[in-house]
Amino acid sequence: MHAAAQLTPYFDVAQLALWAFWIFFAGLVVYLQRESTREGFPLVSDKPGRIGLQEPAVLPAPKTFLLKNGTTVLAPRFEEPEAEPKAVPSAGFPGAPLIPTGDPLVDGVGPAAWANRTDVADIMWETGEPRIVPMRVDPAYFVAPEDPNPVGFDVIGCDDMVAGQVVDTWVDRSETVIRYLEIKLTGSGKIVLAPLAMSVVKGKARQVKIRSITSTQFFNVPTLRNAEQITRLEEDKICAYYAGGTLYATAARQEPLL
Repeated sequence: MHAAAQLTPYFDVAQLALWAFWIFFAGLVVYLQRESTREGFPLVSDKPGRIGLQEPAVLPAPKTFLLKNGTTVLAPRFEEPEAEPKAVPSAGFPGAPLIPTGDPLVDGVGPAAWANRTDVADIMWETGEPRIVPMRVDPAYFVAPEDPNPVGFDVIGCDDMVAGQVVDTWVDRSETVIRYLEIKLTGSGKIVLAPLAMSVVKGKARQVKIRSITSTQFFNVPTLRNAEQITRLEEDKICAYYAGGTLYATAARQEPLL
């Protein structure tokens, strides 16, 4: 007699297949849940001295990843706790909004917070060269004739005062878009970057309007270690500075409209 004919009278094959599927699916859910905790775990509680989720049953075993630059990184991994923010919670419950105690744009509080990314330049996969550079470094890139070239335009803050002039544009060579405007500040000659995404270029007026910060706050924008490339950490800090200005640039922005 055929083996299948001997098996099926004693077992419900359909039910057996269904149970096998449920067991496989449950294992898949557990596996995916554990893999999702490779970055950002163990969790650190808002209350000092308390650690959140770190049970071995939940966290996967550390895995070594080989990066393109030849370095390796473990995930999950132990990292030194970050310094306490210069702010106090507005209430006693976890996750309560923070009230800054210093300069929130510099201290990285709230919308001005940044991630501690690696302090190296993002590179292009094909050539290994820096991905984001000023156009003076790579003459192959230029502003299209149909668009206004912001170089030489005045940069205006949210107080309608001139902060400086655009002296160059920074291009993302992987995506062929302008990422930053390079600004020379009036008076000091200091060079800072501003994200193009937070700028309004007015060709006829020859102005670049940046509403997130005041003209004087441009002097505290984080600067670059290398004048011709930007690191991932520097990108986060610069973008966070302008993002934080949407709330902290003036006292009026921190108050309700009504």
